[in-house]
Amino acid sequence: MIDQTTVTITRLGPGGMARMRALNAVFGQAFDDPQTYQPDMPPDHILLRRLAMAPVIVLVAERDDQVIGGLVAYDLPKLEADRSEIYLYDLAVAAPFRRQGVATALIERLRQIADQLGAWVVFVQADLTDPPAIALYDKLGAREEVLHFDLSPLSRDGSAE
Repeated sequence: MIDQTTVTITRLGPGGMARMRALNAVFGQAFDDPQTYQPDMPPDHILLRRLAMAPVIVLVAERDDQVIGGLVAYDLPKLEADRSEIYLYDLAVAAPFRRQGVATALIERLRQIADQLGAWVVFVQADLTDPPAIALYDKLGAREEVLHFDLSPLSRDGSAE
C-alpha cells in the first residue's frame, strides 16, 4: 500500500500544465501509445483553458516531486435528472509504482470529488485485454457488461464531403 507521507494526490488546475504534460508521458508509456499522448499535446494556452474547466478533473500522484500516476475524468451533467455522472477516462501508474495502492488511492480521491459534486456514479470502461484494470475495477465497483462503439465525426470518415 502507498505511504501517504511519500505519495501525494493533487487535483490539477490551470497552474498544473507541467504536471499534466508529465502525466501524459506516464499515460503514453503505460498504454504503450506515446504517439497519442505526446506529439498532439495542446499548446499552453489551450491546455491552460482546459485545465480551468470545472467538468475536467485531473488528479496526479507524485512521489518526490515526480508524477508517478494519475487520472483524467469528466463531470457529465445529466438532463433526465438533477445529477451528474463522473466518467473516468484515463488512469495509469508508472510501472515501478504499480501494485502499491496508487490507482486505488486515485480512485478514492475521485470518489470524494464525486461526493462533493453530488454525482450519481463514477463509471469507467476497461479493455478486455487489460486484466489488471478489470481486477481493480471489480474490486471497487459493480461490473456491467456493455458494448462500446467509436463513432467518427462525419468530417473524419469522409461521409460529409
